[in-house]
Formats: sequence, C-alpha cells, structure tokens
Amino acid sequence: MQYYSTNRQVKQANFREAIFKGLPADNGLFLPINIPQLPSSFFENLSSLSLPEIGLAVAKEFVGEEIPLDDLKKIISEVLNFEIPLREVENNVFSLELYHGPTFAFKDVGARFLARCLSYFVTQSKEQLTILVATSGDTGSAVANGFYNVPGIEVILLYPGGGKVSKIQEQQLTTLGGNITALEINGTFDDCQRMVKEAFLDSELRGKKNLTSANSINIARLIPQSFYYFHAFGLLQKNKNSIDKPVVFSVPSGNYGNLSAGLLAKKMGLGVDHIVAASNINKVVPDYLSSGVFDPRPSVMTISNAMDVGDPSNFARMNDWYQGSLEEMQKDIAGYWYNDEQTKAALLKIYKEKQYLMDPHGAIGYLGLKAYQKINEATGIFLETAHPAKFIDVVEEAIDEKIEIPASLAACLEQSKVAIEMEPDYEKLKEFLLSK
Repeated sequence: MQYYSTNRQVKQANFREAIFKGLPADNGLFLPINIPQLPSSFFENLSSLSLPEIGLAVAKEFVGEEIPLDDLKKIISEVLNFEIPLREVENNVFSLELYHGPTFAFKDVGARFLARCLSYFVTQSKEQLTILVATSGDTGSAVANGFYNVPGIEVILLYPGGGKVSKIQEQQLTTLGGNITALEINGTFDDCQRMVKEAFLDSELRGKKNLTSANSINIARLIPQSFYYFHAFGLLQKNKNSIDKPVVFSVPSGNYGNLSAGLLAKKMGLGVDHIVAASNINKVVPDYLSSGVFDPRPSVMTISNAMDVGDPSNFARMNDWYQGSLEEMQKDIAGYWYNDEQTKAALLKIYKEKQYLMDPHGAIGYLGLKAYQKINEATGIFLETAHPAKFIDVVEEAIDEKIEIPASLAACLEQSKVAIEMEPDYEKLKEFLLSK
C-alpha cells in the first residue's frame, strides 16, 4: 500500500515510511492511495469473528507484505488482548466501552499498534527513534504505556499545564520515567500540537534527530482505530439477531482521528449509515457542517478536556475524502455540540435512570446520538472513550456520589510527578531536543 499527502506536494510513501515520517514534509497528512473493499464474506461472518481476527483482516490490507503475516498476527494479538464490550444503555442506544485497556482509554488500541509496528521496524534496522507527541490527556498515557522501555525508542510528551488535563491523566504520563519524558507546556493543547508540527517541518532538526509522531496525525494510529467499528457492528448483530434500522455511531470528537477511523471503516464497506460528530464548545467542525466555514480558533477549557482542540488536524483527512464538498460530507456526518452543564446533566440522568456511568466525553457522545435519533430513526452506538474514574472530580460532582478507582489508576496517584516545564515556544523545544 502506498500513502499520499493530503497536500499532494511530496512523493508517495509506503507504510513503513509513512509511520516513520508521521507528518509529510508538505504539512499534509498521509492517506492510503486507495481504500480496500473487504469481501462480502467478511461482513457475513462479522458477528462470529473475534476482535483480533477482525484487526488482522483489516490491518493486512494497509500493511501489505512490509510486515510478514505471522509477525502482523502476533502484533495484533498483543495489541487487542483486552475486551471491548458493547453495552445496551436503553432501547436502540448502545455504549461501546473502549476503556478496558491498560491506560483505560480508547487510545490504547492505536498507540499499542503503532508502538509495536515501529518496534518491529526499529529492530529490523537498528535505528534510534524519537517519538514526539502532543496530548490533551489520554494520548500521552497510552503512548507512554505502549512505548515504555521499547529498545531504540525515546518518547517526548507535550501536554498543557495549568489543570488542562485531569490529575489522573497527568499522573499517568509523568510517572513512568525510563525512556518517557514529559514536557508541561504553559499553554493549550493547540500550542503543543503546533510545536510538534513545527518540529516535523524543521529540516535542520530532522537532519539530526530521527523523529516521528504517535498522535492521530500518524496513519498507524488511524488504521487500528477502525478495528472497533467493525467489532461493534458484529456485536450489535449478535445482540439484536438482525438489524432492522440504520446504524449510527456517535463519536466524541476533538482532533477527529477517532471519527476519521469510523469513516475509514465505512469506506471499506461497513454498513454505517451516519456518523455523529459530538463536540464540546470547541465546536469548529459542527460549525463547519452547519455553515460551510472552517474557522479554527483558540481552544477553550472544558470538563471534557480531551476534546479541547481548536484546530483539529484530522479535518484535513475528512476534507480530502469529500474533495472539499460540504454537501457530500453532510451526507455522512452530522454535528452537535454541548456545554459543561449539559454534559453534567447527562451524566446524572443516565446514572440515575439507567444505572450506567459515563465519562464526560461519552456523555457528549450520548447527547449527540440522542439528538440525531430525534429526527432520524436509527440504532445508535456512542463511543465511551475513557474510564469515568479518569475524570473522578467531575463525575463525582455530577452524580453526587463517590466512584471506585481501578487499582492501577489509584497506584499511579501515589507516584511522584516528573515533568519539565516549558513555555509554548518552538525554539525552546528544538533546543531541548538537540540537547538530548
């Protein structure tokens, strides 16, 4: 498989080149030159396939022969060694729980796949690699866990300070040590993302450091996130015996990598009728879907902090797939947004009425799904992207009850935070990287 840049100013790359570069030199994003169509037999048997079987069937279409099938199978089995259950919350409303991995967030799937693919290639070539990551919370901990003590790889995590990530999220990404270094940026996630992008476009730096990214700008983060859309569809078939309404996914959205993965699954043949872009007040994409104007702006801090993104990178992929046509995008995607008070109200309502506990991001996914279902008959799945305990202060305040923290999350709270404070200045980052 070859990959092109959405800006189309550089030559195509194979899978290995695309994931090592992370970001093309023309500041676009990598996409496959064609999207493979999975055979009808795959979809006919979807409800009987295991998650690793689904992952292998999808991944081999994008990796090709660059990783031998037996090695790829081993990678997939290691990545997908935890449950991703589908829970019925109410009639025709299901929650896909993506938080049963080691860091209790959906990004475990993509980060672990990328880590193992890069480790495979680094082992083959004996290269030294620096992973540079901007995180609004869960990416950092998932990447840190996925790459922890992988030989030949060092990880630099940039995250916004000043309480812009939850306490547990911060502890997860600042307490591992080893080959993981955390930089606490005195700014927003958008500042972190800008600094990382500048590093990838700096030819002097890249001549001295072998850099790649583990953000959703890296195509090897996007591909594996499509796995669980197929998996959810199969579980839905098994749960309902037959699906008699259009199927809709509602995706809590910040940088839009997760939503783009859903579009990828749809383009590969998955019978998804529509995808809901459910946002907090950082509503750049919902605004675009209603006005046709894409207007990036400084992000605003909310209780659903992983979605506090004012200039979502993956919009470039969405726009490319629809060739810049708002009308075509609207055929597949609907946008809704909610403020903190609406989010808290949803957390309380579903907990009291359905005895189901959501996190602030999942709550927005739920709200977006319900809004869509008010005007469209559909069976809906919302993505529950992180364990509620990762946002314990917000959740406990919303439901007015104490909740249990998983043991491994509680353990990280006892560790000492180690982070280097830095101003949102690219030259400071460059100086730091060259000093290592």
